[in-house]
Amino acid sequence: MSNNPILTMTDIVKDFNGVKALNGVSITVARGEVHAICGENGAGKSTLMKVLSGVYPHGSFDGTIKFEDKEVSYRSINDSEHDGIVIIHQELALSPYLSIAENIFLGNEIQKGGVIDWNKTNSEAVKLLARVGLDENPATKILELGVGKQQLVEIAKALSKRVKLLILDEPTAALNDDDSAHLLDLINHLREQGITSIIISHKLKEIRAIADTVTVIRDGSTIEAFPVEDSDSIETRIIRDMVGRSLDNQFPPRDPHIGGEKFRVEHWNAYHPVDVNRKVVDDASFHVNAGEIVGFAGLMGAGRTELAMSIFGRSYGNSITGKVFKDGVEISTKTVDEAIKNGLAYATEDRKRYGLNLIGSITVNVSAAALGKLAKLGVIDRNREYAVAEDYRKKMNIKTSSVSALTGRLSGGNQQKVVLSKWIYSGPDVLILDEPTRGIDVGAKYEIYGIINELAAQGKAVIVISSELPELIGLADRIYTISEGRITGELSREDATQENLMRYMTAGRTEGASK
Repeated sequence: MSNNPILTMTDIVKDFNGVKALNGVSITVARGEVHAICGENGAGKSTLMKVLSGVYPHGSFDGTIKFEDKEVSYRSINDSEHDGIVIIHQELALSPYLSIAENIFLGNEIQKGGVIDWNKTNSEAVKLLARVGLDENPATKILELGVGKQQLVEIAKALSKRVKLLILDEPTAALNDDDSAHLLDLINHLREQGITSIIISHKLKEIRAIADTVTVIRDGSTIEAFPVEDSDSIETRIIRDMVGRSLDNQFPPRDPHIGGEKFRVEHWNAYHPVDVNRKVVDDASFHVNAGEIVGFAGLMGAGRTELAMSIFGRSYGNSITGKVFKDGVEISTKTVDEAIKNGLAYATEDRKRYGLNLIGSITVNVSAAALGKLAKLGVIDRNREYAVAEDYRKKMNIKTSSVSALTGRLSGGNQQKVVLSKWIYSGPDVLILDEPTRGIDVGAKYEIYGIINELAAQGKAVIVISSELPELIGLADRIYTISEGRITGELSREDATQENLMRYMTAGRTEGASK
C-alpha cells in the first residue's frame, strides 16, 4: 500500500431540494488499500459514491475530486469508468438472460470488422473468470448462477474495464458465509495486484478483517478516518462514530414477563415445491409462550425460512402436514388469509421483493395486511388509512416528512419499520420475524430491537429467525436450532452460547439440549 493517495474528495456538498445529503464530506484513499466507508443508512455513503462516479454529474454538487493527482469532473458513469473507477452496487446490474461473457463485455464488446468476435469474447471471459476464482462456462446464463457467483461476475466485468479503484456497496449483504469468505479473499488478492478498493458495509467484523482504513460518515458529514487494527475496540469506535453515542449495550434493557403457551406447532413436515422428493422440514415441533421471544438459529439452507413460510399460509412447500395450535386450540393456516385471521403475521427476510410495495406510499404499505379494518361497505376510508399510517410513523420513528412518500426511497431501517407497522396493525398474537435486521445499520437495529421487546411486553408470542448468533443471544428467551430441516436443539437464554448453538446447528439429529 502506497502513502500516495489515489483519490481525494474535499468538502463535497450535495443537496436535494434544499436538504443537504452531504455537508462538506472529505475522504482520502491511499493507492492499493482497502478503504471502508461506514455510516448509518441515510448517512450519505451512497450519495458520495454517486458524486464520485458521475451519477450526480460535475456541477450538481460543490467540492473537488482528485483522482491520480489530477482534478476530475465526471459527467457520467462512462467518464469515471474510462479512468478506471468502477462501482458494484448492492442490487447487481447483470442481465439474467444473457451469458456470463455477454454480461462481462456488455457495452464494451470485443469486435472484429464491426462484428462481435465471440471466440475472443469467450476466451477473454475465461481469463477474467480465472482471476476471480470462478470456474464456470462463459456461455452459462446469469440466471443459472447463485448470488455469490453473480457478484464474482460483476467483479470480472470490472476487471475487464482495467479497474484501478473498485467500489463495492454492501458486497456481502446477500451472501452466505462461504461466499462472503471467498469474496473477502478475492478483495485481498486484488489488493496484492495493486487494485484499490472502497467497501461500504455494515458488517463490522468484516471491516476489521479486510480494511486498512475506515472513514465514518454521519448525517452527511465526515466524523473521522483512522487505520483499522484487529481489536474489539475498533468496532466500538466505529459504532460510537456512526450513531453519535456509545452502544455499550447493543440491546435495549428488557424485563421479560412470560406467560402460558400461546403458539404450538406439532410434527410439521414440508417438501420442496419443485423437487417433491426432498424434505425441507422434517417433523418439526416447537412452542412459544405469551410474552416470549424465541429465536431460530441454523446455517444457510437449514430450513428456517421454509418452516416459517410453510406455516404461514403454506406460502412455501409441497405435501405439508402437521398441526398448529393457538391458545391450546387447533387453527388452520392453509392460506395466508386464514393465517392472518387466526392472528399470525410473517415479516419476510426479503422486504424489497416480498414485504413491501416499493412504488407505493408508506400509507398503502402500512394498511396492506388489514384493509378490512379500514373498509366500510367495501370502500376504504382513505382519511382513516392516512391517519393510521401517520400514527405508526410517529410511534415507530419512521424518518420521513410524509407518509405519502414512496417506500422505495426510504433507508433499509425505515423500510423495515414500515414492514413491522404493516403487521402490527393487522393485530397479530404471533409474529414471525425473518431476518428483521438484515442490511440495517447498528442504530436502526437498536430501534428494531426495542420494537420487538415492546411486542413481547404486550403479551404477543414473537419468533425471530436470524443468521446473526449474537443477535439471537441478545434478544431471545429461548433458541431452537435447525439442521437439515430438523429441530436439533432447544437452549435456554443461560445456555445459548455461540459455541453451543453452533454444535446443535451442525448436528444431524436431535440431541436434546437443555430446556
